[in-house]
Amino acid sequence: MPKMKTKSSAKKRFRLTASGRVRANSAYRRHRLISKTKSQKERNQRTKILAPADAVVVRRHMLPNG
Repeated sequence: MPKMKTKSSAKKRFRLTASGRVRANSAYRRHRLISKTKSQKERNQRTKILAPADAVVVRRHMLPNG
């Protein structure tokens, strides 16, 4: 059985917390920022913890060695 490789795109987009949850960057922060409210922009500054169902997919298929 060959080694399971980590997806290169997932390495750049996700990190694991110390407790094993998956952390990801927020969307909607790249362009058209003038039309968004200040509260929307502040809310999207931080990283987010993925929902458990999404985290299972990322950990199992994209970050098997994470």
